[in-house]
Amino acid sequence: MRFPACIFLIFVWVADALGATPTLRPAPRLQFPHQTDSNSPGHWDGDRLYLFNSAVQAFRSYGSNVFQLTNTVAVVFNNTANGGRWIEATWRAPDGTLYGWYHNEPAGLCPGTTLTAPRIGAARSTNNGANWTDLGTVLQTRPGTLKCTAQNGYFAGGNGDFCVMLDPAGEYLYFFFSTYAGDVTEQGVALARMAWNDRDSPSGKVWKWDQGTWQAPGIEGTVTPLFPAMSAWERKDCDAFWGPSVHWNTRAKQYVMLLNRAKGAGWIQEGIYFSSSTNLADPFSWSAPAKLLNGGAWYPQVMGLEPGQGTDKSADGIARFFMGGVSDYEISFENLAQSEGLAISRDGNAIQLSWPATLTDAHLQYSTDLSGKVWTSVTNATMTSNGRTTTTDDVSNLQGVKYFRLQEYP
Repeated sequence: MRFPACIFLIFVWVADALGATPTLRPAPRLQFPHQTDSNSPGHWDGDRLYLFNSAVQAFRSYGSNVFQLTNTVAVVFNNTANGGRWIEATWRAPDGTLYGWYHNEPAGLCPGTTLTAPRIGAARSTNNGANWTDLGTVLQTRPGTLKCTAQNGYFAGGNGDFCVMLDPAGEYLYFFFSTYAGDVTEQGVALARMAWNDRDSPSGKVWKWDQGTWQAPGIEGTVTPLFPAMSAWERKDCDAFWGPSVHWNTRAKQYVMLLNRAKGAGWIQEGIYFSSSTNLADPFSWSAPAKLLNGGAWYPQVMGLEPGQGTDKSADGIARFFMGGVSDYEISFENLAQSEGLAISRDGNAIQLSWPATLTDAHLQYSTDLSGKVWTSVTNATMTSNGRTTTTDDVSNLQGVKYFRLQEYP
């Protein structure tokens, strides 16, 4: 990964300590009621669960739980659009109004090819998503970033493949999206946010996270990825995370993000990864992606099983794990709930890291490579107080990315 000389923003992430990862266990096959080519959002209204599956066109189903979804019908928008609309995220307001966000792939951008550049739009429904009023585009890349010679097989640029979460205070909606445009330093998984109060007139109200602030316009603004691409999307040997799906896990008391990793033309699925955080507002709080599964299929997500609460946005200790709309596994978050590991705080250029003093066989390591292939021991002095071992790292000269983890030696 390369960074322009003018960029001095420091990225510091904590890798999950001592292998604290969600675990998968085989379960009877469960399949969404319609073909699925994106994240599939759901919401509850009383004792009825609604779910949206999309493959160019969005379809809505409903039932008493995720195992009993029927009544599958295509949703209706109040207008026509250039290209399909995949509904990838929803959020229901207290008054019953449903807000949704869609991935749109306009046609004709690269004549003579099938390449497109997605953008993200917003919509509103007053009947649980059967009918939608289109509220316009909210996330789009800037002009001049289209690369019609791209060799990945699908996209020549764009912003898409995303999810949306509302913070606990109901103040901001956070967009976790894939960015395929611009220089490789702008590509990967990125963040944006919008005030909840702007949800009815959202165009121009979404702000991308760029250079450490939420001040870049959602439409045609620049962006600093949370997880940068390792090889540019336009290359035949592209290598990047994409398609984030985030939920709040009530058992682990953490936000958990599932990610695809594409490696090579045709978006070959190298694996499925997870990251976790306790604070939507702090991009630095997300752990470095850790592998959950080799290979797999596109669009990993959870569906919580709790009546009236469990969806793609909320799950407890045990949930169903889906890929491409098919679930052959349960996913357990007990390891995350029981883990007590590495914590990080930052004061200017000083990074303070701490972990339980009882982890006497754990050694702190760092890496500057997102793939995590090379880890180096941190030899800074430590001190122990109040049951925690603490060390401080100076990052005043760091330009790029630095990851930390605890590694337990036998």
